[in-house]
Amino acid sequence: MTQRKSLAKRSSAALAEEDDVARFTQPTTSQVQKGLEKLLPAQLNEKTTELVQYFLIKDQKKLPVRRADIVKNVLKEYKNVYPKILERAAQTFEQVFGFEVVEMDTKNPVYILINKLEPAEGAPTRISSSNPKTGLLFVILSVVYMKGGVVREALVWNTLKKMQVDPGEKHQEFGDVKKLVTEEFVRQRYLEYTKIPHTEPIENEFRWGQRAEVEVSKLKILEFLGQLHDQDPQRWIRQYKEATKPTSANTSQPSTSSQR
Repeated sequence: MTQRKSLAKRSSAALAEEDDVARFTQPTTSQVQKGLEKLLPAQLNEKTTELVQYFLIKDQKKLPVRRADIVKNVLKEYKNVYPKILERAAQTFEQVFGFEVVEMDTKNPVYILINKLEPAEGAPTRISSSNPKTGLLFVILSVVYMKGGVVREALVWNTLKKMQVDPGEKHQEFGDVKKLVTEEFVRQRYLEYTKIPHTEPIENEFRWGQRAEVEVSKLKILEFLGQLHDQDPQRWIRQYKEATKPTSANTSQPSTSSQR
């Protein structure tokens, strides 16, 4: 009986913690200031280091980092100084690693690390071309981009089959191809995979994900395709105009600069 009560108590505490995290809102400037007054510099440094390590672990699998997970798994009792710790972590990434912390969703904040260093000469994107998986991803992103930003999945699968990559078969390099494309790439925010309304049987379509919009150079895609087909990239008039359109310096803001 005592054991049951203990389990129930722990379960209740866990639910209360999750509920508290779900209700978490961005602290005000005065709340942050009051929180900082209670902390020693060593405590602030320790939490900043923990957050940097947490980001790096997630980034190994290219997983976006949710603010809710940062609060629950890293900050905990330090959540009232969340903006300051995130700001310090972002400075560390920029100064030490050459990375930028970018917020992708302001409603349910998630963050990714972007390499601010210039890509190697001739590299089609900021994604490493040395990894076969990212090479496959680049092909899919190219298909979506050249078809106007959205394509039915059947076209993607047919394109991959021409490359001897069948989504219905286990691949020696990629394993379960369909799972890689529709789950892993989607979870990493490189692709969006959504159902097309009013289709029978049900069909799905692909779009670029938020991470792809930040990391992938559309001009490099055209240059890559131009080399592949021995064509001038300007041949694709609409895509070339979009790829060379000047972008605002504020297109992607570091998460630490947003105030809500």
